[in-house]
Amino acid sequence: MNAIMTQCKFELLRIFRNPYFVFWTLFMPIVFYFIFTNIVNTGVPDQNEWEAYYLMSMTTFSVMGSAIMNFGIRMVQEQTGGWSTFLKLTPFPAWAYFTSKMFGQLTMHLLSIIIVFLAGFLINGVSLSFSEWLFSGLWILMASIPFLALGSLIGTMKKVETASGVSNIIYLALAVLGGMWMPIHTFPAFLQHVAEWLPSYHFASGAWEIISGNSPDWKSYLVLVGYMFVFMVIATYVRGKQES
Repeated sequence: MNAIMTQCKFELLRIFRNPYFVFWTLFMPIVFYFIFTNIVNTGVPDQNEWEAYYLMSMTTFSVMGSAIMNFGIRMVQEQTGGWSTFLKLTPFPAWAYFTSKMFGQLTMHLLSIIIVFLAGFLINGVSLSFSEWLFSGLWILMASIPFLALGSLIGTMKKVETASGVSNIIYLALAVLGGMWMPIHTFPAFLQHVAEWLPSYHFASGAWEIISGNSPDWKSYLVLVGYMFVFMVIATYVRGKQES
């Protein structure tokens, strides 16, 4: 048990020292939030509603980036650096290794949620009820798990450069097409239909529904669980083929 707790501690330290985490997960979402609520979209009919809506968009954008890029790229780095191979020669069980990584990543997701929420409050004075803050934060935290599965799939790549390039493309494509940067009703009809089947749209949509006084749609649960299952199965298969 002590070994697992020590590994969790190391995971937290490594994530926080990662420049990808600081830049993509914290700095960029807060900058985008300020730009799109105070410069680009000033004068919208309901400014307060827009500021709360876009705060959820940038929080999900932040957490999704951490799951896809930080988690996946770090796994590739450990594989190419021989760390994963070294652990297999120790008594440290494989399940404990992945548990500590998941714990560390979810802890950083929670930290990201708190920081971006705080930025929204300080920048625009976003005012939500306690239950809206709480349940939207819990939704974002738990609904980030499918993206950890996607990060795990990216982590099966053999080169850090390849993983970095692919994760950047996937991350930005999911963010834009999923409506995190701009509402999907501004898209052409074809892209709106595409967005409605993307995990990123349903990830953000659940938070949007909560701050509107509703519950996440059942379709959001099904889509996110479905993507999680697919990503996990493919990642497990690919990793098994590599080890064999």
